[in-house]
Amino acid sequence: MSDRPAIRSALSDDIPAITAIYAVHVREGLASFELTPPGADEMANRFAAIQQAGLPCLVAELDGRVAGYCYASYYRPRPAYRNTVENSVYMAPWAQRRGVGRALLGEIIRACEAIGKRQMIAVIGDTDNVASIALHKAAGFHHVGTLRDVGFKHGRWVDSVIMQRSLGPGAEMLPEGEDHLRQV
Repeated sequence: MSDRPAIRSALSDDIPAITAIYAVHVREGLASFELTPPGADEMANRFAAIQQAGLPCLVAELDGRVAGYCYASYYRPRPAYRNTVENSVYMAPWAQRRGVGRALLGEIIRACEAIGKRQMIAVIGDTDNVASIALHKAAGFHHVGTLRDVGFKHGRWVDSVIMQRSLGPGAEMLPEGEDHLRQV
């Protein structure tokens, strides 16, 4: 048994495990505002879209099985947001409190910095999701807002907590190749 999760790029063979992990969060939790768990085909399509966008999707393995996954997606589709990504992190229930989330989040931050992204957003379902809020805070995210009562799931209104973290030089300098945009 390994104490530390091994982090690697997700493969298409990981889709069944990713689908199963996400389904638990959709059915039982508030981290996702989806109401019906997507099937493996839909999850494969989402995985392909992340790959086509050139963004990272990672899995963590513990004890020889997928314990969690994490990916980055563009925060919004408009071109001005091209340097800002949103992270999503999900763990299998059996893997919680074993460092999986911390390892995945740290690696997705590094991977996004390596491809030149400048800001990372976390949209956390439910103000009571103290574990995710604490995980992001420990990784350098700051609370920037709460959207009150924006989702309705499991018979109640649910908030979204917005957290943000700079990547690399953040907004301290223009992204590479965009010096021509500097205002005089």
